[in-house]
Formats: sequence, C-alpha cells, structure tokens
Amino acid sequence: MKNIKLIRHAKSESQNFVSDFDRNLIKKGIDDSNKMGVVTSNLLLNSELFYCSPAKRTIETAKIFLKNWNLSLDNLKIIDQLYAFSLSNLEATVKLTPNLFDNLILFGHNNAITDFVNKFGDIYLDNVPTSGFVSITFEVDNWKDINKGTTDKIVFPSHI
Repeated sequence: MKNIKLIRHAKSESQNFVSDFDRNLIKKGIDDSNKMGVVTSNLLLNSELFYCSPAKRTIETAKIFLKNWNLSLDNLKIIDQLYAFSLSNLEATVKLTPNLFDNLILFGHNNAITDFVNKFGDIYLDNVPTSGFVSITFEVDNWKDINKGTTDKIVFPSHI
C-alpha cells in the first residue's frame, strides 16, 4: 500500500516586484502553515519521504510544517521537477519514488496539486487552496502502478 500527502504552498506575495520562483510567504501564509502543521501532525505515518519544489515559497511552507511536526529539515528532498504546474510533471515524479518508501509527503504548486488530487483521488475538489492538505492511499506495492486511490483526509485552513 502507498500513501501520498499533497500540500500546496502557503499564501505568498504577488509577482509585482520579484520573480515567481523567489516569492516569499506573507503573514497569512505563515499563520495558515503553522496552524495546518499543528492540525496535521497526528496524520503522519512511519518512514515518510518528503519532496519539495525548489521555489522559495514552497521551501518556506515545508520548513514551517516540518517544524510543527518536530522533524528535521534533513528529511526534506528538493526536487527541481516539482517547480512545475502541470499534472504530468507531478505524476512522473511520484511514479519515480523509490518503493522502499510507502509514504510520501509532497510540497508543491497548483494547478498540479488539484489536478493530481482529482485524477488519483476519489473525491473531486474544485481547488486545493494555499496550505491545503490532501491524503490519498493506493492499494499498490509500486509507485509506478498508482491509479485511482482513496482520498482519506482533506484539511484546508478554512476548516480550522
């Protein structure tokens, strides 16, 4: 069995003065990530693998969640291919996950996050909001074999 938890980066500043890649979190994003980290800390499974987009706002989000989960930043693996907003890049990255790990936590971007949740989960969502958390379980032993799974947890900042 494989499980993935997808977390969309927190609310960030607009692109007016910085590149998309270098956008920082705003106060609301920091506050939402702290709350979400606390609320989701009891949902972690054993031997989690953590993937993160290299974008500044995504790394900042991951750091806040990991701090609230009492986990080291050494657990975080930056994956360049996750700085993409398409389902195909996200799906390819997930399917290349080493099978040694049954549980993956992924910090990324929309539209890829929402599209992945809707393709592979069994609950349709119009949008996974910033700092949103969605967990999907697959009845497979190999990441490359994931197909339709079971959406077992949805937590959004508006829920807390």
